[in-house]
Amino acid sequence: MKQILLSGVALLALSGTAFAACPAVTVADPMGIAAGSFPQQYELGEFESLASCKLEFSANPAAAEMNARIRGNGDLPSLTDRLPTEPLVVAPYASIGHYGGTFDALSNATEAGTSDFMSVRHVNLVRFSDDLKTIVPNVAKSWSWNDDFTQLTFVLRAGHKWSDGAPFGAEDVEFWYENLQMDTNVMEVPKGWLLAGGEPMTVDVIDPLTVRFNMPSPKLGYLAHFANHYGQGFQPKHFLGQYHPDINPDADALAQSLGFENGYDLIKAYYGSSDWMDTPTPMLAKPDLVAGLPLDAAPTLESHIVIAENTEGRHFVANPYYFMVDTAGQQLPYINEMDEIFVGESEVRLIKLINGEVDYKAQALQTDYVPLLLENQEKGGFLIDLKPDITMPTFAFNVTSEDPEKRKVFGDLKFRQAMSVAMNRDEINEVAMFGLGTPQQYVGFSPSPDFITAEWEQHFAQYDPALAMSLLDEIGVVDKDGDGMRELPNGDKLILNLQVATQGMSIKIVELVGQTWRDVGINNTVKEVTTDEYRSAQSSNQLDVTMYEKSVPLTTVLGNPEIFIPPFDNYFNMRTAMLWGEYVESDGAAGVKPPAYVYTMMDDINAFQATPVGTAESDALGLKLVANMTGNLLFIGTVKEQKPIYHSASLKNFPTFNTASYAYYRTYPYRPSQWFFDE
Repeated sequence: MKQILLSGVALLALSGTAFAACPAVTVADPMGIAAGSFPQQYELGEFESLASCKLEFSANPAAAEMNARIRGNGDLPSLTDRLPTEPLVVAPYASIGHYGGTFDALSNATEAGTSDFMSVRHVNLVRFSDDLKTIVPNVAKSWSWNDDFTQLTFVLRAGHKWSDGAPFGAEDVEFWYENLQMDTNVMEVPKGWLLAGGEPMTVDVIDPLTVRFNMPSPKLGYLAHFANHYGQGFQPKHFLGQYHPDINPDADALAQSLGFENGYDLIKAYYGSSDWMDTPTPMLAKPDLVAGLPLDAAPTLESHIVIAENTEGRHFVANPYYFMVDTAGQQLPYINEMDEIFVGESEVRLIKLINGEVDYKAQALQTDYVPLLLENQEKGGFLIDLKPDITMPTFAFNVTSEDPEKRKVFGDLKFRQAMSVAMNRDEINEVAMFGLGTPQQYVGFSPSPDFITAEWEQHFAQYDPALAMSLLDEIGVVDKDGDGMRELPNGDKLILNLQVATQGMSIKIVELVGQTWRDVGINNTVKEVTTDEYRSAQSSNQLDVTMYEKSVPLTTVLGNPEIFIPPFDNYFNMRTAMLWGEYVESDGAAGVKPPAYVYTMMDDINAFQATPVGTAESDALGLKLVANMTGNLLFIGTVKEQKPIYHSASLKNFPTFNTASYAYYRTYPYRPSQWFFDE
């Protein structure tokens, strides 16, 4: 093979056939090459056909050195043997990048505030393009539905490999669903997004590269779920499967030889016992055993793999088997290493941001940080973009409080109506959001689909302290002892303990709400806690009021029913009515039975997910969901806001985001593997 340069155009002389080198297409300069089937990316054959070229691949010069730091990996084979037969070809935003550098990330704790950084290295079967509307291939090369949307088939990439070089294929998808997610020894209760119509699916391996999800009822949003959810639809069967008793008869004995109770215990050390993608590796979870284990972390398909972890943070290197290349043939990612540190105190995180010690951050950045961040941009070498957030700060009263008197009051709709109109949303907007937000009630969906009327968006969202006091008087929550604060109907003191995790909401908003609630006679205290403390108290039913940013797009609701099923979200987000959730999950064996309208919502969300979007039937079901959720004020919204996105000035190919929110899985639509440093 001989490469010849002729007038700046490379020709490849091979078997007597000459091919032009491929143009280094970018989004900014397509160089006359037509767009492919999907925005900003191509399948290899498609790109070569459109550009009339042959793409030559090149590797990161540091790949072998980084591979040597991944414990358990063998010697690094050639790039041709590492890439899929048809890698995904990515058009960078502005320019072809260069290799190197360490990406500095800032999270709150091991499993708190990490989704922002997780999204930078994330992959899934598909993703949303940056228009946040178009679903495009990612790990999967293609997909197809049957006519009634009860079968979703994915075709994977020939030659795709895990980060340890083992083949990736359809059995890894089947293993993830059947042997991990649906095995109660691993996941005690299956998540709602793994079900269709409340019932499990089945997964068929059609051939080594083709896998099919079979659904008991239509679920049109399941594809979109893989496009914006952290839960990856695959796990390494070749590695985790050897410890699974259903796959390996000797799994328990093998695990016990490594110091574990059984195979499931070892699987949880690598994979965890939730669908969260970022659970601690054995390096943190089992530090006394890790030296005797075959790997530090389970193999991944992500752009980077963790090679060191402790309570202070984690360190990653580029995956030498990553499946993407740029239009010049360079294997992605461009950035060599990633370093994540954990800082629980919001003030310390802010100082690090101001000092320019971080390369990207959006999660846990509240609007009230904006003036200080803008003031320090030039000195700190970073940039701030203000973008609309899909979620908004939201409050919920614990209608299943352990205190029976509070449970009676919090469960009274008139109390929740009173507390909603006692909020001064205009003041919240002006003081905490600099007038950039839009006062609104919580309606579940965001942005609001056409079937949601303005009346629901403003349902009991007006500031009306007189109405609030009248409603409180009506239900017997009055000032019995003359101290200016209202008591419970039985005479007990009513003091709301408002515990706020600044990852989920600005403490300034909580303080403003707390003051207007005191103005109508509801006493309260405001306390900042860590995210872990908040989640633990929320999950154990210990909070009077839960508070976090909440709302999701229509596409998320179509794939994931959890915001309409008690406790109305997952561990990592905002929940309420924990004992209703316990009752539903246990089929009535424990917890507290929800009211009838909750069961109606559960039926309606299943029907909504099975109905074609935009039809009259779908719109009617969607509106009914809103009427039950918002009409009963299970969650009380405040103001939809503009949020800051922080990024280093030296980080290139970094685009303008369309939203500063978790809803589309943060950076995932913006292709972080093509970010690079220009230093």
